[in-house]
Amino acid sequence: MTIKDKLAAQKIYLFLAALFITSLVVSNLIFQKFFYWYPIDIEIFGSKLFEISVGILPYPITFLITDLISEIYGKKRANQVVIAGIFASVFSLLIIWVADSVPAIPNSPIQDSLFTNVFGNSVLAVFASMSAYLFAQFIDIQVYHFWKKQTKGKHLWIRNNFSTWFSQFIDTLSIIFLLCSFEIIPWESFKGLLISGFIFKVLVAFLDTPFLYLGVYLFRKRFNLKINEEMNLI
Repeated sequence: MTIKDKLAAQKIYLFLAALFITSLVVSNLIFQKFFYWYPIDIEIFGSKLFEISVGILPYPITFLITDLISEIYGKKRANQVVIAGIFASVFSLLIIWVADSVPAIPNSPIQDSLFTNVFGNSVLAVFASMSAYLFAQFIDIQVYHFWKKQTKGKHLWIRNNFSTWFSQFIDTLSIIFLLCSFEIIPWESFKGLLISGFIFKVLVAFLDTPFLYLGVYLFRKRFNLKINEEMNLI
C-alpha cells in the first residue's frame, strides 16, 4: 500500500471509531425510555416480547463496526476502539455528575428534579453498561477472530453472526442483571427483558450481515486487499 492509501485508511478508521463511540455514549444516556415494537403480540414472563429500552437501538451499530474493523484492520485496532469507547463513557459520566451537581436557577426550563430523574441514574447505568459491554465486546472480538482463523478468512457470515450472538447474550444478561441489582428496573421484568433484548439483538445482527459484506467488499476493492488480509496503518 502507498502512503496515500494508508492515510485514507487511517481517516476511515477514525470515522468508524467516532461512530462507534457516539453510539456507545448515546445508548448510555437514553436507556431509561422503553418502547414496544409490534411485529407480533407475544408475552413472555409478564413482558411483551419486544418491550425493550431505546438504549438497545445504537448497540448493534457498535458490534457491526467492531466486526468490520476486526476484519479489515485486525484485532489490535478493534480492541483500541473498545477501550476508547469505555474512556468516552467514563468522561461522559463526569460531565453528567458535574451538570447534576450544579443547582438550576428558578426560571430554568429544566429543573433539578427533572434533570436528576432523566440523567440521575446514568452513573449506575453507565457503570453497569460499561462493565457488561467491555466484557461482551472483548468476547466478540476474540470469538470473531477464532472463527476467522478456523475459516481462513472465508464464510464471513459465520464469524459475524456467531460472535455477535454469543457476545450480545453476555452483554444483555449482564446489563439486565446489574440494572435489577441497582433497583433501576424491577426483578419481575428480568426474564422478559433478557429474552426480548437478546432476540431483538439476534435479529438485528442477522439483518446487518449484508451491510458487513458490503463494507468488507468496498474496503477490499478500494485497497486491493486479498481474503483474510488485514491493513497495517501508519
